Amino acid sequence: MKVLLGIIIIILIWIFCDFLLGRKKHMRIARKEESTFLYGSLDIFPHGPELMADFFNELKQAKAHIHVLFYIVKKDQISKEFLSILKKKAQEGVQVRLLLSRLGSHKVSRDTISALKEAGVEFAFSNRLRFPFLFYSSQVRNHRKITIIDGTIAYLGGFNVAKEYVDQDPKLSPWRDYHLKISGESVPFIQRVFLKDWKEYGGVDLLGDDALFSKNAPGDFLHQLIPTEAGQLEEIFVERIKAAKTSILIGTPYFIPSKRVFATLLEAIHRGVRLRVIVPAKSDHILVQEASFPYLRRLLIAGAEVFEFKNGFYHAKTCIFDEKICDIGTANFDKRSIFLNKEINCYIHDPKYISRVEDIINKDLLDSKPLLLADLTKPNFFRSFKESIAGAISLFL
Repeated sequence: MKVLLGIIIIILIWIFCDFLLGRKKHMRIARKEESTFLYGSLDIFPHGPELMADFFNELKQAKAHIHVLFYIVKKDQISKEFLSILKKKAQEGVQVRLLLSRLGSHKVSRDTISALKEAGVEFAFSNRLRFPFLFYSSQVRNHRKITIIDGTIAYLGGFNVAKEYVDQDPKLSPWRDYHLKISGESVPFIQRVFLKDWKEYGGVDLLGDDALFSKNAPGDFLHQLIPTEAGQLEEIFVERIKAAKTSILIGTPYFIPSKRVFATLLEAIHRGVRLRVIVPAKSDHILVQEASFPYLRRLLIAGAEVFEFKNGFYHAKTCIFDEKICDIGTANFDKRSIFLNKEINCYIHDPKYISRVEDIINKDLLDSKPLLLADLTKPNFFRSFKESIAGAISLFL
């Protein structure tokens, strides 16, 4: 028994040191990057079936190159259709590069990967274990969900490729999410983000290939793109919240903010900023709801409004500050996206487009029910027990 206890203690010490040192190294080598303010055409898809129909159609029209990065691709029918399109385009002579998360896309089999490569698709997994920080590297995940087609069209947002995203999972349907289709000046920047990840995980540097970058005409809407990793997102959230004067709206499937971000939110409420938060009424992962309850409880006490989305599962990732800046991207409002994941968000600065997004959000608010403080303060031993566990591991949820 003493030997077993000693082994457990050694393992825990190793995990702690591995994570701490790995994070310090990651923070040291991570470079802050953001686009300039650019003009582009933006379309938004809140429904999976409409998004996939448009997405698959654009993939089929590709002439030169397709670059795709997803966190989740599975083994179901919609995933097979997606991979089939990529194989066909590669066989037609289109350059196709597919980068998937090893964890999120673990259902993509070796046989499937071999078939992709035989068809001419260049394939790589992100999130490989790396010495000497094995535990830390296992937790850092590329959560960016972006596609670039012929250097002229890009997609970015919360959707992945699996049946639940197209309303084919009864437990989570209908799936609500926000995904942008982008054309214009910012597409080359998104291309560069992909190619940097491809260099890291695919082992090939294509950043100097001018043929992959198009000079696109500007669109109508002013926006900025900011990729983040290793804690960079925390500073962005803090700056935006501090600058807010009248209102903040947050839509997220997982509300588990860092201490600094949460303290800044409370300060905003105390200076009179109206805070509204939309979260799902149902959960798609164990303990994520329980991890959010202590934060939501304190927000309600401070005067915030919290809404639980009831019409399916809410997976959207958005923030709107003073109706002047709208953030739509891949990052959740949680510690994992803030500190561990590689993410990319689009910050829209056009009042007309923000009004369009607000119309979608207002529909989601109508499909939601206010969460009351009484709902979270009723004695419930099982909920309290799960909250304590969730709080201890909230960084890794």
